Amino acid sequence: MKLSAVAALAFGVAAEAHCIFQKVTVNGADQGSLVGLRAPSNNNPVQDATSNSLTCGTPGSTSSRVIEVKAGDRIGAWYQHIIGGPQFPNDPDNPIAASHKGPVTAYMAKVDNAATASPQSAKWFKIWEDTFDTSTRVWGVDNLIKNNGWVNFPIPTCIPNGQYLLRVEIAALHSAYAQNGVQFYTSCAQLSVSGGGSTTPSSTVSIPGVYSKSDPSILINIYGQAGKPDNDGKPYPAHGPAVFTC
Repeated sequence: MKLSAVAALAFGVAAEAHCIFQKVTVNGADQGSLVGLRAPSNNNPVQDATSNSLTCGTPGSTSSRVIEVKAGDRIGAWYQHIIGGPQFPNDPDNPIAASHKGPVTAYMAKVDNAATASPQSAKWFKIWEDTFDTSTRVWGVDNLIKNNGWVNFPIPTCIPNGQYLLRVEIAALHSAYAQNGVQFYTSCAQLSVSGGGSTTPSSTVSIPGVYSKSDPSILINIYGQAGKPDNDGKPYPAHGPAVFTC
């Protein structure tokens, strides 16, 4: 079946608005492109909330490096339109299209070997989120764009030493009013944590498994009465567990 010219154009525009998490910093120190990361080989989203690819993205690039960090270190995760940055000079969709409103979250999971562990078998806990500010009507993605694709958050100070996977996720909600309309952009970093404590999170989740396709934060119309993606100023019911605190 042939696509109409309008449909083809719409598909092309949507495809060009995608992004990928591709770099980590530790206290501002750049670890290098795709170093210590399990990242997709392209910038396409996962749209099935129950897919195995939800965990770290569609299998692609896998680094053998495990990044050394200390509990309390500040981690930076960098999203860009394509690997390396903009797709072309003055790319309006870099790091991600401004239309792709939604939350940004980070999870960790303790594993025996971060370079080889199965992310789908890991037990995850959420360490950070930037969802929706009802007073300013600003989404986490808006803040990411303002910071040229960077989000920054600390490693919890109290977690036990050892190896962990770190998962960062954008959930773009611009088309989430339809089943499988949400767009997840995720990669996972491989970390070795030292200088930690002895607090093990009492509650963990499986990914996939923690979300369903009909969760009110995943199947949602964020467009208010004025047609703006502001959730009508109502609180956004963030998906997944509460943020773990020490």
